[in-house]
Amino acid sequence: MIITRYLEDLGDDTPVIKTDFLIVGTGIAGLFTALKASQHGQVIVTTKKNIDDSNTGLAQGGIAAAVHEEDSPFLHLEDTLEAGAGLCNIEAVDVLVREGPERVRELIAAGAQFDMKNGAISLAREGAHSKARILHSADTTGAAIRGALAERCQHHPGIEIREGQFLLDILTDTDSNECFGALCYDSQIKQRIIYSARAVIIATGGAGQIYKHTTNPDVATGDGMAACFRAGCRLTDMEFFQFHPTVLYGDESQRFLISEAVRGEGAILYNGAGERFMKDYHSLLELAPRDIVSRAIWNELQHNPKPYVYLDMTVIPNAPQRFPNIYRTCLERGIDLTREYVPVSPAAHFIMGGIGTNTYGETSIRGLYACGEAACTGVHGANRLASNSLLEGIVFGQRIIDKAEEIMYRRRIGADEIYRQFDSSWVFSSSEGGLAPSLVRSRLRDMMWEHVGIIRNENSLKQAYLEVEALYNSIQRQDDILEYYETINMLILGRIIIQAALWRKESRGGHFRSDYPLRDDLRWIKEMSFMNC
Repeated sequence: MIITRYLEDLGDDTPVIKTDFLIVGTGIAGLFTALKASQHGQVIVTTKKNIDDSNTGLAQGGIAAAVHEEDSPFLHLEDTLEAGAGLCNIEAVDVLVREGPERVRELIAAGAQFDMKNGAISLAREGAHSKARILHSADTTGAAIRGALAERCQHHPGIEIREGQFLLDILTDTDSNECFGALCYDSQIKQRIIYSARAVIIATGGAGQIYKHTTNPDVATGDGMAACFRAGCRLTDMEFFQFHPTVLYGDESQRFLISEAVRGEGAILYNGAGERFMKDYHSLLELAPRDIVSRAIWNELQHNPKPYVYLDMTVIPNAPQRFPNIYRTCLERGIDLTREYVPVSPAAHFIMGGIGTNTYGETSIRGLYACGEAACTGVHGANRLASNSLLEGIVFGQRIIDKAEEIMYRRRIGADEIYRQFDSSWVFSSSEGGLAPSLVRSRLRDMMWEHVGIIRNENSLKQAYLEVEALYNSIQRQDDILEYYETINMLILGRIIIQAALWRKESRGGHFRSDYPLRDDLRWIKEMSFMNC
């Protein structure tokens, strides 16, 4: 597959908007970074749809930080390394756990409210954590955090929120290896717009929509990762995709998450025969790392006539009060979790890989930064520890702004120079008389779920490789231009995930090969990166 550099030509009348910081994405990483950046210069924050659309708003469990006197950053570091299956970047993990408590205090100062108990912050425990260190706001923690940050950003005179802005491409000078802005498509006025900035910060989140079943919203199509790849950035650790084990079973593609915190409060998993099966898979039972619980459920489903197992929340005495959103959603589906078991199965949830950065969010292109799920510092290794994702967004967002003095010395370039840097021969050309983007997307998601899901092997991965190649070469541009853009991005990332999974001939964390079922530390304690050369 030949990956071109751009999705769209600039045209000769594309308006240019200048700013100091262009932040793409309105999840926790984007909004927190915007508040920090506003102390140093002008900030524009763009989002594909509206400010509320992100994975952050769906995060239930909470945010992990060693804030209790019986806990410590070192213990948090140990748990993160253990979950990461030998592939974490220890420097990045050390930054996360040491700086995390202070960033959480800043979240609270920004208006985020967490549950209290006896005058102190109430801390929950989740899978693979040795201590109770999860700050939460009932079971809608992400929405509470996002709401507080959005309120602050929307009323800040130095921050402009621009909705309906689809990130098309990163604009770079290939001679100096420098980013000078981004090309977006304004879906409200149906026009391309160039943003010229001293720093472009990608906080576009994950790519769960690449799979048939996911907890991610429809905006999670990996646009930031794909755009950075086209621009020449490294994408790293892309084979490691986390499948959340307990997702409410249903027919819809975006499925409702049943937080890991419910198992932290004592919920139990049963198979179709009514057996508590996790005792056969791990000593921590239901609190084992997510990849182990997901594979255990997947294995149980091979012997179960129904496509789900059961989660018993009746053992949690205050379940409706502790998990009101989960209780209400289950009740809407006709399930009273105080009396009945909840049908659950795994779904794609979080990608550990992403745009390769250092611990200051810097990519391989000067002036281009990334943070949050779109980035890969190596902090998660092969398997993310529960509730580290929200923390990651604010810790490494702050680290980018630690470079603000350097950023503000960079110049912003004008339209004439931007046009001189652009070569229209680098623009992707779609097939004539090919397949509609909606059909390509549907086939891609089915194929990724079947062949590149929880359990993988060489034959299925090779078949997937050929299929995604054929889809990439057959997509046809149609009237729904945003679906067209998104689908190309999904195809690019699907191809990279498949190739990474083929190359890693072992099983580790979120990547499991049935033909190489063992972890191989002799050959595979290393990351794999992909570049568009």
